[in-house]
Amino acid sequence: MKNVLILAEKFVVHLLNEKLDRSFLYHNLAHTQRVVRKVRVISAGVSLDESATDKLILAAWFHDVGYTVGIENHEKEGAAIARSFLEQQKVSKEDIDQICALILATDMCVAPKNELEKIIRDADSSHIGSKSFCELTQLLRKEWEFTSGKKITDKEWYDENIHFLMNSHRFYTDFAAKNWVATKSKNVASVLKDQKKEKNNSTKISQKKEELQFKKNKAASPERGIETMFRVALSNHITLSDIADTKANILLSVNAIIVSLALSSLLPKLDNPSNSHLVIPTIIFVLFTIVSMVLSVIATRPNVTSGEFTKEDVANKKVNLLFFGNFHKMKLEDFEWAMGEMMQDRDYLYGSLTKDLYFLGLVLNRKYKILRITYTVFMVGIIFSVIAFAISFQTK
Repeated sequence: MKNVLILAEKFVVHLLNEKLDRSFLYHNLAHTQRVVRKVRVISAGVSLDESATDKLILAAWFHDVGYTVGIENHEKEGAAIARSFLEQQKVSKEDIDQICALILATDMCVAPKNELEKIIRDADSSHIGSKSFCELTQLLRKEWEFTSGKKITDKEWYDENIHFLMNSHRFYTDFAAKNWVATKSKNVASVLKDQKKEKNNSTKISQKKEELQFKKNKAASPERGIETMFRVALSNHITLSDIADTKANILLSVNAIIVSLALSSLLPKLDNPSNSHLVIPTIIFVLFTIVSMVLSVIATRPNVTSGEFTKEDVANKKVNLLFFGNFHKMKLEDFEWAMGEMMQDRDYLYGSLTKDLYFLGLVLNRKYKILRITYTVFMVGIIFSVIAFAISFQTK
């Protein structure tokens, strides 16, 4: 039998090196050699006789050679390859049948019937009780992905491992239970920890995706674009209105100072007959100044509105509730009711914003027209006044 073991090792090593697909990262020659070693360890640990140990070793060498044919029913294919090889080596039919039965017992769906089948099953799954468990299971994961052509998610992988370790797997021999269960428990705890971490990461990733999607939808929403447009347009209109008021106030202040100086310094001198030539230029100067002041006041003077509205106006969407002049005389409860009605009606709300923007534009148009006339009058008045004073001094 020793000679058969040597020939079997050479045969299996050559077969797996030449015929096994490179996608099998776990069920390869390294795994087969590991199972053979563990068979020797368990057999020695339970004081198994030499004949039975040799049969187990032969079964261990051939238990995964069926992968060279295919994944489905690889145990049966492996048993067939072993039978053919052993018959060529003139091994007895009884021993061949026993070795093939051991190979078939490595099927995880089959319950071992005797001590030898328990030993080979424990040797085949010995990585579960080893410190190399994490590295070896990662190889198994990649093998599944390569052979199935399907990506296995972290969740699927951890769920599969937990189910197998806690519900499907067990060590059958006392030796394996005594020496490997403690390490298996640590490996189970490690997988549970990784599973929990994966769940937390998945939750965080899911939340981030939801937040990004929400922000993306919000940014792409037409409602947001409309609100931005109204906000920018109204802000620009209010800024332009402030500029117009500032310009009008500057003109009003300058002209008020001019009038004050004219009344206090220039007009008292007109009583003197020697200054009679200054009367007409002074009148022109004061007249243009007063007109500029009046136009400045008109440009900034607010319009008087009724400050009231009716429920019919709200129902018919005729009143702009965003302008204070339409509600400053109303009671608070009436105004709150009207605002509630408007905020529930999208068309009414945007319609009010549109009207507000439109009427602000009309006010700006009026202000800037009057302001332009005011500046023109002020400029012409200065020119005419200077000319009039110059002519009056020359004709004196």
